[in-house]
Amino acid sequence: MNLPDTLLGEEWYWAAWAVWLLFFARSLLKAPWGRLKDGELLNVWLGMIVLLTLVWSMKAGVKPGLALHLLGATVFTLSFGPHLAFIGLSLVTLGITLNGAAGGFAYALNALLLAGVGVVLSQRLYHLFSLWLPKHFFVYIFINGFFGAALTTIGVGVVSTCFLVMAGAYEWEYLSSEYLPYFLLLAFSEAWLSGMVMTLFIVYRPNWVLTFDDSRYLTGK
Repeated sequence: MNLPDTLLGEEWYWAAWAVWLLFFARSLLKAPWGRLKDGELLNVWLGMIVLLTLVWSMKAGVKPGLALHLLGATVFTLSFGPHLAFIGLSLVTLGITLNGAAGGFAYALNALLLAGVGVVLSQRLYHLFSLWLPKHFFVYIFINGFFGAALTTIGVGVVSTCFLVMAGAYEWEYLSSEYLPYFLLLAFSEAWLSGMVMTLFIVYRPNWVLTFDDSRYLTGK
């Protein structure tokens, strides 16, 4: 995504700042900060922010605001929960803004479309999968880690595309043929990388994954 400052009318940017501030303040209040008192988990959280800042800086795109890059929202959300994930990904957005990959005035809008939508979709999918599917190790890995990451990426692409059309930045005919389809390819890469990372985390460092519980997914299986 990585919107610049001049693609949309000012009212969109100001509205995004108002909405982002509300959500960011809510996450600051509700985030499980006690989890980061563990030095190891704090280092993992900070490491994800640094790594994703580098990943989001490596983007492909031919027109302003139409950049494509891996997201990492599913791994962040499953590992730390939605509030710490949203704060972390907002810091990632700040990082790419400071290095010139996105506009400063557009920061809040980028954070909402990438961090906000990505975290909300990841969390909602996790809850739906937990409700509908058996509590099993392989279900958690393949459905949450792989399939959930792919759906989240596609969802971010659909929301971003619809927003750009609604804001009058681009025509639907152009985005539906030259932008949105590439999220399907991106989703495949996101699924494999997220699935592999979650597998490694759960096998070697299960304490890094907030949403994984041995008694729920392994005991008696």
